[in-house]
Amino acid sequence: MIGSVSMGVSATDPYHEGDDTVTVLLHLQNAILKMIATGAGLASTCTTLCAEVERILPEVICSVLAVDLAGLLHPLSGPSLPEVYSQALDGMSVGPLAGSCGTAAYLKTDITVVDIETDARWAQFRHLALPHGLRACWSSPICDADGRVIATFAFYYRSARGPTTFEREVVANCVHLTQIAIERHERVLQHQRRAFTDALTGCPNRAAYHAALSKLEGAAVGSWALFVLDLDNLKVVNDTFGHRAGDELLQVASDRISAAVSPGRTFRVGGDEFTVILQAPEAFCDLEKIAAEVLGALSVAADCGGHSIVPRATIGGATFSSDDAGIESVRQNADFALYHAKETGRGGFVRYWAGLRSNMTRRMGAIRDLSAALREDRIEAHYQPIFRLDTREIVGLEALCRMRIGDNLVSAASFHEATADAQVATSLTARMMALVAADLRRWLDMGIPFQHVGINVSSADLSGGAVGQVLAAALERERVPLDHVILEVTETVYMGRGDQAIQQAIRALRADGIRVALDDFGTGFASLTHLLTVPVDVIKIDKLFVDHLEPDGVSVTIVEGLIRTAKKMGIRIVAEGIETEEQVEQLRAIGCALGQGYIFSPAANRDTTTALLLEHAQGIAQWPIATRSGVG
Repeated sequence: MIGSVSMGVSATDPYHEGDDTVTVLLHLQNAILKMIATGAGLASTCTTLCAEVERILPEVICSVLAVDLAGLLHPLSGPSLPEVYSQALDGMSVGPLAGSCGTAAYLKTDITVVDIETDARWAQFRHLALPHGLRACWSSPICDADGRVIATFAFYYRSARGPTTFEREVVANCVHLTQIAIERHERVLQHQRRAFTDALTGCPNRAAYHAALSKLEGAAVGSWALFVLDLDNLKVVNDTFGHRAGDELLQVASDRISAAVSPGRTFRVGGDEFTVILQAPEAFCDLEKIAAEVLGALSVAADCGGHSIVPRATIGGATFSSDDAGIESVRQNADFALYHAKETGRGGFVRYWAGLRSNMTRRMGAIRDLSAALREDRIEAHYQPIFRLDTREIVGLEALCRMRIGDNLVSAASFHEATADAQVATSLTARMMALVAADLRRWLDMGIPFQHVGINVSSADLSGGAVGQVLAAALERERVPLDHVILEVTETVYMGRGDQAIQQAIRALRADGIRVALDDFGTGFASLTHLLTVPVDVIKIDKLFVDHLEPDGVSVTIVEGLIRTAKKMGIRIVAEGIETEEQVEQLRAIGCALGQGYIFSPAANRDTTTALLLEHAQGIAQWPIATRSGVG
């Protein structure tokens, strides 16, 4: 390539004395066009151009300055100019008295200054040029296709003079070549901007995010932090108001997040997911404050598609620490924090702490194991009977999930963490409903007098809004009447962590004729006043109260008051975790009629439960003995 040719004249020098003007300019043009065609960088191309021109014209010093949209000059190439001089030009504004280049860019015409020392256009800048022996300067503007000045091409001289005819020919070619190089560079930048910009929000996209992270490789510990943020209500907005409203919600959220974290950089990396890279020390030293500012900015209602919508988001954050192996470790930590934030209460912020990774890894393992059990049909339904305390007759059952691993059965408590995943939780509920419906059909076909089975449902089931349809479909397949099933909701789920959607779902279920039981009552924050607005059909008193039943004790007083109030509200009471005859008698004495616990029976498989029903189901005593012994 020409740029690598020796500066001296030789037999291989394309610019030797025997060449005419056309040949010299053709060699120059071909060399630069080849660089442009092969994708050489703009700065490299301009530097090669300047260097080759200076070899053709040893008496000139060549310079290229870029002109930005604000009309400021920036050195693009000037290989023979002193570095301190080029730095002094950076950021200079164009104008009618801005030296040769600044004036040429301002007036869009060639400017020839034959004596910098005396020319008024250099009055404010001659002190920069003269100490370096720069006595004259001729500059030409370079315009794009729209006529906007994008650069200047200049010759400096060490003597007071103007350009020769040959120099004018050279510069005319150089202006054209530089214009081509700059326009190609702009097209490359525009392509990169499109490739690295989210079209909807205008903020950097996933590709830009990964590129930005890669540049942090090798950064000092504690020098940057990461937010991962999910919009919580995008799907609801899309489903309720349409995708136009959802798109506008994303645009509003993007603008507000970007403003709140500035100078941090915001990226849209997925449908409803954003990330933020923070590098300002005052930001990553107080992530909680920045997160609160983001959530606060989002909490103001916005007009999205003609609808007033409040953006809702959940944030996970992590700082690059000495415990992190690298960028990927920080990214995973932020993801773990976000996942945990969603589980503990959407709409808040969780910062990663030591130990969260192991907790989340264990949880992911539980999700993986339960998902495999669902695929491989290793989920089984066991049943714990609910007895009348006076007659010891079975009036109902609670279905409990078991996972088979080889010859062993694992209780739901051991994989409870897996149900934090909404998809896994709803899949498990659907499987249990199908198993229970099939068992109910079998018992009904056997003619066993039967009341109901309770099936536990999660917050994911209720939030999704489809649990009623899933239950109805399962029962319809097996031709089982709806009144044989009660959905059990734990007190924690019932309170819904402040989510009104849970309580609305419970109302909708009861409106559809599905009975609801409130399980583990007394372990959380629910009170009887909540039942006035979100009523249920059954309350199951938690084992904690049963364990502390003592004559004249507080627990007895609470349970007795609960039983009296519930009866007036038409709510049935079931005591859980009964283990002794003393507890049975104490509960009977204060008016509790129903209970379940080990004293009656532990949870058992379908066959054992069938035998219990044949022996103890309410009304079974009226069957002929021969009929009972011959069934099943």
